[in-house]
Amino acid sequence: MTFSNFHQSLLLLGAQLVLSGWVLTAPNEFFYHNYRKGNGNKEIHFSGLKLYVDSSAGSSLVMFGGHNATIPCRFRYEPKLNTPREARVKWTWQPAGGRETEVLVAAGSNTRSSEKFRGRVHLRQDFPGDAALVIAEVTLSDMGRYRCEVVDGVEDKSVSVDLELYGVVFPYQHPRGRYRLNFLGAQQACEDQGATLATLTQLFQSWKEGLNWCNAGWLADGTVHYPITKPRVPCGGLRLPPGVRSYGRRHLHLHRYDVFCFSPSLRVGRVFFLQQSEGMNLTEAQQACQENSAEVARVGQLYAAWKFTGLDHCEAGWLADGSVRYPITTPRPNCGPSEPGVRSFGFPPPQLKYGVYCYKTDEEVL
Repeated sequence: MTFSNFHQSLLLLGAQLVLSGWVLTAPNEFFYHNYRKGNGNKEIHFSGLKLYVDSSAGSSLVMFGGHNATIPCRFRYEPKLNTPREARVKWTWQPAGGRETEVLVAAGSNTRSSEKFRGRVHLRQDFPGDAALVIAEVTLSDMGRYRCEVVDGVEDKSVSVDLELYGVVFPYQHPRGRYRLNFLGAQQACEDQGATLATLTQLFQSWKEGLNWCNAGWLADGTVHYPITKPRVPCGGLRLPPGVRSYGRRHLHLHRYDVFCFSPSLRVGRVFFLQQSEGMNLTEAQQACQENSAEVARVGQLYAAWKFTGLDHCEAGWLADGSVRYPITTPRPNCGPSEPGVRSFGFPPPQLKYGVYCYKTDEEVL
């Protein structure tokens, strides 16, 4: 085939595409085209609509746990429509390190939601094109990336928003010492303390706020990191600048480290300290909390109370995992290091005598 014949073939193919109602456009800019015969002079007329989907929240939405979350999503057409079109809206959710799963699908008046979110989610629909997702009383298990996908005919546009909760990252070790947790054990350890595995973003933010910890710990994506604000020899050396050190992705079953957990702010309830003149062993501490219609606080609850309610107490107390700790927001002599933080005595024998930190769900603490 000569170059001229090849060129003519391309022109013929292009004409066929036009007559069939298709027009090629740049990537990610698909248009609907409706062919009309025009004025009898074989002139071709097209009317095109372009679909746009966006979110006023930007790339992330941060809120307090226990409240209703509204994740914005809206779609519109250009040029503006005189009559509404019916589009299909699909919301999906992807937790850190997990797979994307369906949250809700809506087409016209028909709506379907997944088992995890059933009865807790709906579309807001306050105005034409409003596809915002409303989630009732968000918890730690709702954090992750939410994707709003709008489908109209064969066109498909989407936008993603990361839902995060205000909270605090804290390092956690197994009661028998450092580097004893594989990935599944790390997940369970955080859950037992009213927390979840921290993400790299959360750890990085905590590092910027001053978290300085030399032991490596698991994160939600299966990687291992540790944050350093004050370089020193055992933590990468004096010549390395401050930062979040990375071990990369490790074997989820064979490798063992500590873990960085994330605990959300306390929505209701309060952590408070109880003491008896001679102290209490762990069993007596549990009974003391029960007598005050409370339970022994978990580590995540103590950290959240320290960060968000300013809990400051220079006396050591039992926690639910058998550790002994105390929170300091205003450093002072005889209360540990010169920086604010939650001090730890580790996991002493349960017969030793200390106070206890209790957690009560009611706002009023007697």
